[in-house]
Amino acid sequence: MQPETPGPAGSTAPDAVPPASGAVDHGLPVNWTLASTTATRLMQPGPRTTPAAASALVERLRADSARAEGHVREVTGLGAGLPLLPADVLDRAAWARAAVAGMDALTSGAELPASPRPLRAVTSAGAGVQLGALLAYLGARVLGQYDPFGGPDGTGRLMVVAPNVHAATQSLDVDGAQFGLWVCLHEATHRLQFTAVPWLRDHFADLVGGLLSLQEPDTAKLARLPDAIRSLRSEKGEPADVLALVELLQGPEQRAVLDRLLALSTLLEGHADHVMDAVGPEVVPDVATIRARFTERRRGGGLVDRLLRSLLGVEAKMRQYAVGAAFCREVTDAVGMAGLNRVWESPETLPTRAELATPADWLRRVG
Repeated sequence: MQPETPGPAGSTAPDAVPPASGAVDHGLPVNWTLASTTATRLMQPGPRTTPAAASALVERLRADSARAEGHVREVTGLGAGLPLLPADVLDRAAWARAAVAGMDALTSGAELPASPRPLRAVTSAGAGVQLGALLAYLGARVLGQYDPFGGPDGTGRLMVVAPNVHAATQSLDVDGAQFGLWVCLHEATHRLQFTAVPWLRDHFADLVGGLLSLQEPDTAKLARLPDAIRSLRSEKGEPADVLALVELLQGPEQRAVLDRLLALSTLLEGHADHVMDAVGPEVVPDVATIRARFTERRRGGGLVDRLLRSLLGVEAKMRQYAVGAAFCREVTDAVGMAGLNRVWESPETLPTRAELATPADWLRRVG
């Protein structure tokens, strides 16, 4: 699945002439093909195993992914009547190529100020290399992913990265069959979120497209940079991260959309974490041990690895899991899973970022 390189659609200006006022380019200036090839070339090889063991793992993960969604439906009450489909079990390079294609599809609707074609070509090449390097780093760590915009027809694709599941099983010293099913529970929950909630896919795409289309000139961001740095330095107790800096550099309109997008992604990740543990020891007997060791693994790593995770915003994502899962637990304790499912009724019933930290406020608002 090799994505095509998007051209500068939307710009009718000649190559050597700046675009007219109001002209736009559709989609991010990223050379998606270069991103894919860079990620593939830089990707670390997976752990060694025998062909027979690899084949057995692939088949087990395919079966587990469909079985996992059945358990998720029993716990959540969502998705009755939808088909139970297996995941695509991939190696690291195939995951990177799929991730590139999914990002291309997700951001294709963004409208950015048009730029001359030579400048866009240079910018897109640099962005393609950077994105490829990022995916090469993540490709050795991601266990699975549900891409709502992936697959041959663009309607969604559940992926599990077999070499990484195998490597994590070894490093955590846990039962391989249980761990693989546990991973599939998380990703199957994501698939169910988007397939059982009809409006969620378009809402998510609209938020991403809206945020990208509101990008300000670099001069406006540079003007806010000194204040942003001073604000980060003055914070006590919480380490500064890339996400915090990004938020401080946003204009008012951008910040409003970013808040909604972060609230949604925090809910999605926390809900998946909550559900994968709520399935319980009847399905995954060692769930408590797996969760404890996996949480420690998320926090661990060497100095360089921790630095990279901070720079890439991965640390902020880890906090999303914790905040979102705590929200889901508190709401479920108060009103049950059916009460928690009110978050999926409409975009208006989604919790805000403030409500995620104070679930009682969300409960009062939705009645």
